[in-house]
Amino acid sequence: MDTVSIKQEYEKTEIEKVISNLEADLIGLTPVKSRIREISALLLIDRLRKTVGLTSSNPGLHMSFTGSPGTGKTTVALKMADILYKLGYIKKGHLLTVTRDDLVGQYIGHTAPKTKEVLKKAMGGVLFIDEAYYLYKPDNERDYGSEAIEILLQVMENQRDELVVILAGYKERMDIFYESNPGLASRIANHIHFPDYSAEELLEIGKVMLAEQQYKITREGEDVLLKYIQLRKEQPLFANARSMKNAIDRARMRQANRIFENNSQVPLTKSDLVTLDITDFLQSRVFALPTPEVAKPTSPYGMYSQQLQPGEWGQ
Repeated sequence: MDTVSIKQEYEKTEIEKVISNLEADLIGLTPVKSRIREISALLLIDRLRKTVGLTSSNPGLHMSFTGSPGTGKTTVALKMADILYKLGYIKKGHLLTVTRDDLVGQYIGHTAPKTKEVLKKAMGGVLFIDEAYYLYKPDNERDYGSEAIEILLQVMENQRDELVVILAGYKERMDIFYESNPGLASRIANHIHFPDYSAEELLEIGKVMLAEQQYKITREGEDVLLKYIQLRKEQPLFANARSMKNAIDRARMRQANRIFENNSQVPLTKSDLVTLDITDFLQSRVFALPTPEVAKPTSPYGMYSQQLQPGEWGQ
């Protein structure tokens, strides 16, 4: 065979559908989507080269996803697993998400079987290790994380045709983690950074979340929600889309209480049950904080003189 069709291969593998869904499902994240397209293009061309008998080195598939919580890393990992499966680079296409606790034991002889059991379950798919830097604790002589890393390194090198590993976490911590583990860093071919969402993007994400749960928000409510997001982003423990979900859940609870207290004896319309208004958001404690312009900095987390207490974030 001397000729091949990119279009035919694109359609046969259904990669276009996966990438289109990625574009539709995720708001923002333009650099991430571009990087996924680049990786997909490389893998598709590699597949075509094999078809016509050309030499094709096995592309490095292990990845690093860095960014704050709630920026879509797990969602993109799921899409990546689907792409790798459809292109024939993994056999099963499933994603197994784990943390340090799933890999590292508490006593001598416990870590190896735990790690090997996880790797066994992940074979044929993608292993997603969240907050991967917690595997390495050089200050603790009794820590067994290094044993898990050694086993992981062996599998990433010797069984790379059977398993793809994605390491994820905050960028600064992941950079230190890789500096401390050069063998691990050398096996990661693709580094993708997930930027924080803008306030406007988070508003769109919130509206999508509401629509999925068959709720809607008034135009005035959108303005208040946008202001809430802008204030909440200045507070500690902000987690992008996760914080957005928490805000929506609390607003739904306030709406339920509002309806119950004010309309317990009055028949309700469908609109009453699906609409969130400004009061459902204005009750958040975030709005009780002083504004950055008039507050004095008393915390390393921001410019507010009054900080929310633990358990109050985003209420």
